[in-house]
Amino acid sequence: MFSPITQKRLQRFRHLRRAWWSFCLFAVLYILTLGAELVCNSRPLAMRFQGRWYFPAFCFYPDDAFTGSGLQTRADYLALERLGVLKDAWVLWAPVRNDPYRIVSPDELAPELREQVRLNLQPRVAGVTFAPDGAIQQATGFEILAPENPESPESPANLSDCWVLPDDFDAQLASRWNGAAAESLSIHLKPQPKSGWPAVELRFAAASARSGGRKTLRARIFEEFTEQTHTGDLRWEFAREAELPRRAAKEFEELPAALKEKIAAARATVRGGGNFPVEEVQLGRRSYRLVVEMEAARYPFRPVKGHWMGIDDAGRDVFARIFYGLRIALNFGMILVLFSLAGGTFVGMLQGYLGGKVDILGQRFIEIWSALPFLYVMILMGSIYGAGFLLLLVCYALFNWIGISYYMRAETLRLRHQPYVEAAKCLGLSGWRIAFRHILPNALVPLITFFPFSLVGAIGSLAALDYLGFGLPAPTPSLGELLSQAQAQREAWWLVLYPSLALFIVMLLGVFIGEGVRNSFDPRRQQRLQ
Repeated sequence: MFSPITQKRLQRFRHLRRAWWSFCLFAVLYILTLGAELVCNSRPLAMRFQGRWYFPAFCFYPDDAFTGSGLQTRADYLALERLGVLKDAWVLWAPVRNDPYRIVSPDELAPELREQVRLNLQPRVAGVTFAPDGAIQQATGFEILAPENPESPESPANLSDCWVLPDDFDAQLASRWNGAAAESLSIHLKPQPKSGWPAVELRFAAASARSGGRKTLRARIFEEFTEQTHTGDLRWEFAREAELPRRAAKEFEELPAALKEKIAAARATVRGGGNFPVEEVQLGRRSYRLVVEMEAARYPFRPVKGHWMGIDDAGRDVFARIFYGLRIALNFGMILVLFSLAGGTFVGMLQGYLGGKVDILGQRFIEIWSALPFLYVMILMGSIYGAGFLLLLVCYALFNWIGISYYMRAETLRLRHQPYVEAAKCLGLSGWRIAFRHILPNALVPLITFFPFSLVGAIGSLAALDYLGFGLPAPTPSLGELLSQAQAQREAWWLVLYPSLALFIVMLLGVFIGEGVRNSFDPRRQQRLQ
């Protein structure tokens, strides 16, 4: 079936273990995605219900056929199973019970919701009365502001002992010292270096006019939480059947027993559907607000049982979106590369074999054609005809053949002067027969070598267009569309990790295969100097 040279090349390829196993994995992945409905589907592959056979994965059945509700919409078989309608039926499910278009209901996520416990640190508040020179006459609650360092005084003599007073501090308070009427005022004070006192805000209430001026001023001091100051908030998320992480568990165990009992009671209340009122609790010298509430089932949702790769921002299973998106990407790449290779081969051989004016005019046309901005053409065509798989394929194919034509032209120019071509001409064979029966088989090495790399490029291009929003229309599953969601939902790490990992693995396998093919078909690796 194959020539001895081809058989030797294939044998060399099999000996390249990385390339061979990459090819096997890529082939298995492609075959699995072709049968995606048999692997990942929210509809049963087959079922026997009330004495009749049904094949929901391949045929449409209304909801009325199973529930008698009169609804002619597509049945939700997972919901029917949860409601017990299919309890007595024999059902054959796919290994993964999800599809890329089904929206997961919040009721399905209810068992996976967590109780969220928060202890929010409250700012400390104190009062101070001071003289014009900053000397503190009276202080209330200063002990809760004082640093825990025993060398720091809890009752400082002057405001400047604790905080850096701004240059215009006296100017801002001049009207108050003079007894004039003044509106409410806030002054932010930074702590003295290495003093341990917190940053605070001095708040002065509105003051009415007073004759004779004032000898002291009264202000309230509010602790400020800055970016440089750790607020000290404590957070825990309790899952139904999972333990807290080691660090969080250690923090929780250090809480007083009475507070842990209160949190346990609050969790039970929230789990039962009730509401727990916010309470003030005291831990040491600090005051906290205890908040216990049930996690909301919002999309996107983290990976949970049954949705191992999470849920996207529309409530669809990420694994199903990736699996079906890979099928579209691989089919797109295969079809595009085959058409590009066929078009580039035909144009390149036509130029190389005929030569002369055909070659010169063809090259000038290719140069003009390649100068057209592909992305603008794609946007224009999409705005006129609407985005779709066929439009993307046609637009890419119109530009993707150019690179292949260069290589085929060069190969044909080299091979047309070989002795076997001259012999075929002497035998009277037609030009087309010589080109396709004698030149083309000997010029296939560039095509075979570039096929895996072109496939990888096509898959990456489709993902890039989908990411930019100029690719396949919604709600078509796509890796690029998931990455676009991740940009808007940055806290949803699973929308970045899993699509990127799938794209990376597929492209890496393609590159390994391409390297193996290049090393196997490159004759220069087999030459020896005598």
